[in-house]
Amino acid sequence: MRKLRLPVLSALAVVLFAAAEPARAGAGDCILDHCADRATPSQGAQATTGGGFDFYVLSLSWSAGFCETVGARRPAAQCAPGAGQGFVVHGLWPQSETGFLNDCPGASAPSRIALDHVKGLYPDEGLARHEWRKHGTCSGKSPSDYFADVASARARVVVPAPFEKPAAAQTFSPIDVERAFIAANPGLRMGMISVGCRQGVLEDVKICFSKDLRDFRACDDVARRSCHTREIRVPQPL
Repeated sequence: MRKLRLPVLSALAVVLFAAAEPARAGAGDCILDHCADRATPSQGAQATTGGGFDFYVLSLSWSAGFCETVGARRPAAQCAPGAGQGFVVHGLWPQSETGFLNDCPGASAPSRIALDHVKGLYPDEGLARHEWRKHGTCSGKSPSDYFADVASARARVVVPAPFEKPAAAQTFSPIDVERAFIAANPGLRMGMISVGCRQGVLEDVKICFSKDLRDFRACDDVARRSCHTREIRVPQPL
């Protein structure tokens, strides 16, 4: 942050200057979908305005895994018997080389037209609205353009056959999950993807994209946070 040359800043000036900076995720900053975006690649990501980021991270939650591990906070619509959801969009996160950005100021709430871009992609509309406030505001785009990007990123990813409509619970190593996605998505390579797990259960898959969403993109800090357990269980969709 550039130092001001004034000898003394008033208390009001300090407050106003701080309010212009987007917040970083903190230890107590818990959100929907099992707080999956609380862990940052590293601390220190800052941007004075939306749009100051380096790449996107698309987070796809394995819905049955989330519903199994989240406990009492399970969303009724997503986790009801018969919901049948597999991979669902958790979020599309603007990311800098040093961490993801969140809570950028000055953005409007998404309209019904904007939300129509992602109808059926998020497990529910409440998460879509939350993700706009938390991360979409840092994209530098309107809600409609941001949600169009979410739809575009999701359309780029082919879900491997073993995860399409599994008839029973399955067990894989994290590296096998990564390899399955890499085989199904030309251009995706190791170092561009990570697999998240909790309590030995598949939680999510994160895939990194260039800022224009034309290509998959290396993201070493994200990739190194992939699950390192020997095996993870993939529950059958509810």
